[in-house]
Amino acid sequence: MTLTFEDFPPGRFGTFGPHHVTRDEILAFAAEFDPQPMHLDEDAAAKSMLRGLSGSGWHLCSLMMRMMADGFITRAASLGSPGVDEVRWLSPLRPGDDLTLEVDVLEARTSKSRPTLGIVKFKCTARNAAGQALAEMTSPILIKRREGAA
Repeated sequence: MTLTFEDFPPGRFGTFGPHHVTRDEILAFAAEFDPQPMHLDEDAAAKSMLRGLSGSGWHLCSLMMRMMADGFITRAASLGSPGVDEVRWLSPLRPGDDLTLEVDVLEARTSKSRPTLGIVKFKCTARNAAGQALAEMTSPILIKRREGAA
C-alpha cells in the first residue's frame, strides 16, 4: 500500500530500527567522507572533547535517512524534499550503539500552488539503546495526495 499525504496527520508517526552501528562502519564512513581524528583514530579520539571514538554527525544523518527510507519513505508517494530545515547533533554516535528513530509529523498542509500534493514536516530523533537523543532533524517532504483529494 502506498502512503499518501493523508496518511501523515500531525503526531507520532512511528519508531524505526534498531540499527546496530559497528566500529568498522564508523571508520569506513569517516575514511571516505569525514576523515577527522575523532572519527578515525581511537587515541586521538580519547584526547578529544568527545572522549572516545565517535561517528561523524554526517554518518548519523545518513543512518537516519536510511532508517526513514526503510521505515516509510520507500512506501510513500514521496516527491522528494526541498531541503532540511534543521539538524542538531546532541550526543556522540558510538561503536556498538543500537539506533532507533522516532518520527513525528509536526505539520501537514496542502500545497497552495500544487493542490495535488502536500507538504509534511517531519521531526526525526535518533536515540541509542539507553534512550539518549543523539541527533534531531526537521525536514519537509513533498507527498502526493490521494487520487481525487485535490
